[in-house]
Amino acid sequence: MTTVRLPLFPLNTVLFPGLVLPLNVFEERYRAMMRELLKTPEDEPRRFAVVAIRDGHEVAPSAPGLPDLTAVPERGPAAGFGDDPAQAFHKVGCIADAATIRERADGSFEVLATGTRRVRLLSVDASGAFLTAELEELEEDPGEEAGALAEGVLRAFRQYQKRLAGARERSLSTGGELPDEPSVVSYLVAAAAMLDVPAKQRLLQAPDTASRLREELKLLRAETAIIRNLPSLPASELTRSPTSLN
Repeated sequence: MTTVRLPLFPLNTVLFPGLVLPLNVFEERYRAMMRELLKTPEDEPRRFAVVAIRDGHEVAPSAPGLPDLTAVPERGPAAGFGDDPAQAFHKVGCIADAATIRERADGSFEVLATGTRRVRLLSVDASGAFLTAELEELEEDPGEEAGALAEGVLRAFRQYQKRLAGARERSLSTGGELPDEPSVVSYLVAAAAMLDVPAKQRLLQAPDTASRLREELKLLRAETAIIRNLPSLPASELTRSPTSLN
């Protein structure tokens, strides 16, 4: 088992290998993380781990709130995640490599990172200025019939795109615009489909590529059927995804 210790960035979203993650970093705990990552030479990976939040808040409260207006806001690396932060996160996440970390005049950061590989969360350390985690790196097993499943998922995904765009009669371009490597297909579709965090998390932690593709095929067919039967649903709303405050 290969393990690694990395800074931990919990988010209300799921990061997949190969996908780009833009971040607007303004909380002090995450600013501290970025300042630490900037100490890494530019020719070396500036890596941190992203995990989806199961129970807690991506951004800690910054002011007293109801019902107690005098309550002191929670602070520190584990703020918003309870006494045992490890229990607040999903157990499978993704390593991110920060290609760009740009500090603004106000001390916040603009970050552009890319997911690289999946990891399993083993433990969380909240003793420093930001959370760190002990992580087990996970291999990507192709499973059985991944190639054929990827072809089926791509066909289903194109139909899904048509429904979202309201283009029932207009065909989308095919060929080079979408990948054909099964694991890449599985992650791209998982990230692009309009699914909630629990559904995306199940796809991320699938035991192998083929299992992920089988689940995506079911989800895409179900979602396409729902959209077909709700013609008044505005596609523009479906395609909007929330931007992380951090």
